[in-house]
Amino acid sequence: MIRGVSKHSDAGGGPSGDSTQGNPGAVSRARTRGNTGDVSPAPTAALVESLRGRLEVAVGDLTRLAVDAIVNAANSSLLGGGGVDGAIHRAAGPRLLEECREIGGCPPGEARMTGGYQLPARWVIHTVGPLWEGGSGGEAAVLGGCYTESLRLAARNNVRSIAFPAIGTGVYGYPMALASEVALRSVLAWLVAHELPERVVLCCFAEADGAIVRRAARDFGLIL
Repeated sequence: MIRGVSKHSDAGGGPSGDSTQGNPGAVSRARTRGNTGDVSPAPTAALVESLRGRLEVAVGDLTRLAVDAIVNAANSSLLGGGGVDGAIHRAAGPRLLEECREIGGCPPGEARMTGGYQLPARWVIHTVGPLWEGGSGGEAAVLGGCYTESLRLAARNNVRSIAFPAIGTGVYGYPMALASEVALRSVLAWLVAHELPERVVLCCFAEADGAIVRRAARDFGLIL
């Protein structure tokens, strides 16, 4: 049962579902349909400075992080795959796949929410990144939508902490440095305008990728 529908509007209010952890009936399987026609402008230096402590970079296993929600870089079927998608499904257990089957897929740039089941995280927010085709096909706008719509769905469900993988940089081929810029711009633009989530983690599997994200963050005036 869909507990909430999110269209492109400011998140607010309380959670869409109840607070029973691990109960798939309590999960808001809301869907977000954002405007992916542009990418948010960079926040000013003063606003970025005010966000210290709300954004961090981590290197390690996304499925082990102690956060309210983790984001899955899914394919459009939501039925599992390789990379972080497969790792999340394995760690969450078979009930995650059962719930994903009920949702019926997700287009690129949108997001869907399920329970976390056997994961430390209570929720999983599934989003589908763009296939990199050189950058001239609107990939940045779609990738920005992945972050914005995941954050919108998290805020609507009162998620206080959320962790993202490097969406689109695996088999979809988005260059890590460019993807990091889009991720930071989108997340920072959201955080300056919203109280929730209170904490956002950009989680990289490899230290080399974490270094790329940190370098990109310095261009925004942040030391992460």
